[in-house]
Amino acid sequence: MRIQDKAWTTFANNRVQKNQSSVTKTLEKLSGGDKIVRAALNASGLSISEKMRSQIKGLSRAQHNMQDGLSVLEVTDSGLQGVDTALHRSRELAIQAANDTLTEDDRNAAQKELNQLMESINDTADDLEFNTQRILGEIRPLFIQVGSNSGQKLAIDTVDVSTKALGLENVNLETRENADALIGKIDKALVRISKDLANVGSDYNSLSSHHENVGRAEESLQKSESLIRDPDMALEMMDLVKQNIIQKGDELLIQNTNRNVQAVLGLF
Repeated sequence: MRIQDKAWTTFANNRVQKNQSSVTKTLEKLSGGDKIVRAALNASGLSISEKMRSQIKGLSRAQHNMQDGLSVLEVTDSGLQGVDTALHRSRELAIQAANDTLTEDDRNAAQKELNQLMESINDTADDLEFNTQRILGEIRPLFIQVGSNSGQKLAIDTVDVSTKALGLENVNLETRENADALIGKIDKALVRISKDLANVGSDYNSLSSHHENVGRAEESLQKSESLIRDPDMALEMMDLVKQNIIQKGDELLIQNTNRNVQAVLGLF
């Protein structure tokens, strides 16, 4: 007489073990909030996700870089506006001194103010910095890393607004002729500053637009990466309930089978 179906019992035991493994994996996903808690669960998905995460971190850092670049341009604009104001006031003094009706005291007073204005321009060129980098005292490119990959850079050109660079070194209002000549020199300097301001505005708009585009790219990558890594909590809970029901059913089946066997054996 056959008192136990070994094949059926073995099948049930194997399914219990397999289901227990599934329950463990589901619990890991739910507790960790990650569908790929181990590479073995989804090796290709993990590889893609890690590449995306690297890009996301790079784009985030690039946005910080661009924000620094925008700050540089804001400081540059402020400095250029100050120089522009000083030049306009210097032009007024030159026009005033180009008049023969000025007394020597008037001319000396105008010269004193002009000297102060030229000094303020040089102070701006020498002292205006961003993170210890001079931005109005020499002409050179500042490269901003604007992407997560090599070669993704934008250049911001610094400018030189020193009186020497503007052609206003050692200017004076001692005579009407000198004052008249200074008007022309200041006009050239104003044209130069106006172009610099326009370039700063153009660079700012370009960098700001790039910053927004990179922000959107990062957000899109985050959503895509989330689809790979983040578990559907409702679906995982449904799977867990299903697995628990199957588990309990198989365990009950094994227990009943064992009891029946014991009952039969007790007859002998």
